[in-house]
Amino acid sequence: MPSSPLSVLRARPRAVLLAAAFGLVLATGLVGLPASAQPAANEVAVDEAPIDIEFEQFTLPNGLRVIVHTDRKAPIVAVNVWYHVGSKDEPAGRSGFAHLFEHLMFQSSEHHDGEYFAPFELIGATDMNGTTNSDRTNYFQNVPTTALDMALWMESDRMGHLLGAIDQAALDEQRGVVQNEKRQGQNQPYGQVWELLGKALYPKGHPYHHSTIGSMNDLNAATLDDVKQWFRAWYGPNNAVLVLAGDIDVATAKEKVTRYFGDIPAGPTMAQPPVDVAARTGTTRGTLEDKVPQTRIYRVWNVAETGTVDLDHLQLFARVLGGSKSSRLDRRLLHADKLVDSVSATAWGSQLGSNVMVMANVREGVDAAMVETAIEEELARLIAEGPSAEELAQAQTVVRAGFIRGVERIGGFGGKADALAECAVYQQDPGCFRTSLANIAVATPADVAAAGRKWLSRGDHVLTVVPGERREIPEDPAVTPAPFALPDPDPRYTTVPGTVDRSQGVPRTETFPELKFPELQRTTLGNGTQVILAERHDVPVVQLSYEFQGGYSADQGRRLGTSGFTMAMLGEGAGDLDALAFADRAESLGASVGAGAALDGGNAYLSALKENLDPSLALFADMVRAPRFDQNEIDRVKATWIAGIRQEKARPNGAALRVLPPLLYGDDHPYGIPFSGSGTEASVTALTRDDLVAFHRDWVRPENATLIVVGDTALDEIVPVLERHFGDWRGMGEAPAVPEVGNVERPDGTRVFLIDQPGAVQANLFVGQVVPSTRDPGATRFDIANAVLGGTFSSRLNMNLREDKHWAYGAYSFTSGAVGPRPWLAFSPVQIDKTVESLQELRREIAEYAGGAAPPSAEEVEKIRAQEIRGLPGSYETARAVLSEIGGIVRFGRSDDYVFRRRAEIEALTPGQVGAAAGVIDPDALTWVVVGDLKQIEQPIRELELGVVSIVDADGHPVIPDGDSEAGQ
Repeated sequence: MPSSPLSVLRARPRAVLLAAAFGLVLATGLVGLPASAQPAANEVAVDEAPIDIEFEQFTLPNGLRVIVHTDRKAPIVAVNVWYHVGSKDEPAGRSGFAHLFEHLMFQSSEHHDGEYFAPFELIGATDMNGTTNSDRTNYFQNVPTTALDMALWMESDRMGHLLGAIDQAALDEQRGVVQNEKRQGQNQPYGQVWELLGKALYPKGHPYHHSTIGSMNDLNAATLDDVKQWFRAWYGPNNAVLVLAGDIDVATAKEKVTRYFGDIPAGPTMAQPPVDVAARTGTTRGTLEDKVPQTRIYRVWNVAETGTVDLDHLQLFARVLGGSKSSRLDRRLLHADKLVDSVSATAWGSQLGSNVMVMANVREGVDAAMVETAIEEELARLIAEGPSAEELAQAQTVVRAGFIRGVERIGGFGGKADALAECAVYQQDPGCFRTSLANIAVATPADVAAAGRKWLSRGDHVLTVVPGERREIPEDPAVTPAPFALPDPDPRYTTVPGTVDRSQGVPRTETFPELKFPELQRTTLGNGTQVILAERHDVPVVQLSYEFQGGYSADQGRRLGTSGFTMAMLGEGAGDLDALAFADRAESLGASVGAGAALDGGNAYLSALKENLDPSLALFADMVRAPRFDQNEIDRVKATWIAGIRQEKARPNGAALRVLPPLLYGDDHPYGIPFSGSGTEASVTALTRDDLVAFHRDWVRPENATLIVVGDTALDEIVPVLERHFGDWRGMGEAPAVPEVGNVERPDGTRVFLIDQPGAVQANLFVGQVVPSTRDPGATRFDIANAVLGGTFSSRLNMNLREDKHWAYGAYSFTSGAVGPRPWLAFSPVQIDKTVESLQELRREIAEYAGGAAPPSAEEVEKIRAQEIRGLPGSYETARAVLSEIGGIVRFGRSDDYVFRRRAEIEALTPGQVGAAAGVIDPDALTWVVVGDLKQIEQPIRELELGVVSIVDADGHPVIPDGDSEAGQ
């Protein structure tokens, strides 16, 4: 059921990480632990209620399958349409068609002239997007219940009334956007891997041989007739599944869906390719030289298709092998032999055949052959012996816990609507996840070993990526597709008379649900910690975040990276448990636990199953109060941390975001550090155990801390448990003063800093400035002003560089929260030959907006106001969202009714106020950072005369160009 790595990575690059999360939701269990899983000494065995996604379904006469899941916790409905067409269905010479058409369907339709997003922005839609992979195309949005008619009208208009709105201009525009999307993916370190893996694993002619995004040659060859024929073939209602999940019932769904979709004629019934795993018998190898910071090994097998018991068992095999912090590969390669900085194993599914992948980042100075040997030895041992009963039980517990957490969300990437749609499309049964999860729950060690033996004993492909110069992988030449005769519409299907007058345009939504935010209950523990509880009883999970002062800004006077490194080490062993035993314990409880730091503070977090809350809190308390800071673990994590810094610097965005803060704030300011908080190679190398102990003593302390609890509990229930685990905890010594984060002087003029990325096919443009604090009374007004400029899809920057010029896949601006002066940044990755033109457009847009020549219009302000206010009821669907909002209340000293106060402030804003807030930006004191191939862009940028131009490296250090006596001329 879950998408395989290659299937996910054949998807649109922006969806990769979230699609991976989707796989996790579906790879989780329903029933209790098997008999072999015995409770630990301090646990209480609890009867486990099964977790399910209940649904009803019906089919319209035109073949549209509709699935309905009722969940009344929030006044929103997830609308999710899956079309059973992906890149696997593209003929030779037309690669990329499915993905290109996904883009085209976000344009106008015959009865709606304008961007598809526009009406949804006005009603406050959340989690709105679309994706394409090898097997399907989907479109989804969460909308207020009162806006469901609008959403169904829009989805039905593009399903039944699109062709008349597709013209050559629309095709050219989206073709350019898609090509920049491809450049953006390939411009990253390791970004060309997925093209190579598909071609190596699947023979030419196999539907998975080519990538979803397609080749530039095929995209350039696409004609208007081609894309229209593609639509007629694949986008009929009989090739689609519509899922409605949330504040909806089946009777309402049947009435509304019939009204909006019933009169759309069916298309032909297109044949699906037969299952073809493309099983391999021998090992093949490849090597790619790329601009990467370290060697990476990919080892991949073709395995059983989705919906098979074998794939379910392979998911467990992969988790035991390399899917957890205490997996066999982690124990051997990361902890014992110290050969890698990270290693993972995954098994994800696709329709025609799936993949298992092992991926390892080789530690500096280690021979990659040694890593391969160790992986082979651990793989062979697991195949021969199978997992232990404890390993298997732990994997099954993690699976069950993941499912429980996953079913809280109704829509978006990986919500319940996705689970139902995937099962309906691939297996004709919306509830197929039940079978898969049951297979996982009752699997035996022998089952898991047998699946590994059957599929992973042979037929792998090993791709090794080594540091070197980036080389463009040549594309296959375009070919003329074979003649295609469109079949007749399927005569089995009929329509019902239409009752919607589409000439009236998009239905207006006149009323909207009221904002509801849980009551915040407060108390104080005996140790001085403030407790804030928000009850949420939707799923049997309790989430906690212990909020501390400090953060990256507390690195001032210490080695950079101390705060982030110390907090990360809390989860690397605590109390009587070393790092591996700690990870085992968390997974055996189904708990997610860890700690981290941010600019102005740090936090330790726990997500616990209600049934295991007390033992999970015991583990959490040990982590917070008694981290071990074992020297061998410090050394291991330090090597991985330094490798992560090098990975940051190798990515264009990572390099820019490391360089910009010191430029904006100055080296002496607490915020004048890379905003990742990772520090530098030198500072992390110099960290000692004493540094970590001192930071923990100073900043991880109960007084002046807040413990936020959100989930399935009550104050009289949770407080005694918290007192038992934390009540006697006391801070040692006097707490240090919170760092002063004062104002920053802006530069006297515009500055431009260039970072060389040889061979880059894009230039990454960043521009920034310091603006007032999140605590400033005008912060909300500035946030709305920023949204008009670059905060949403339809904002000025994105409409210019993406939709109008199609020089970029996206262009946005944002601010991040800060107790002190905030950074404001705008950015866009653009095709390299349009670097100067894009800089000019960004500069013009910012200057005209901030300077008042192009002030915000009433329409723009109303759109942002509508998005902000009408999206609020759906914004707090999950406990994590509530937890995050409360975290902001704590960090920035807000009142408990902040969400309501902010809503009232936004409702009252005028365009004049928003325009005045935009004036906070000074166009004559901007700092630009451009990452790209300087051989192509340096001289044209200098000729632009934006300001003083300097060349720096990824650490911000000046670079003197060959032949120059000094930099910065």
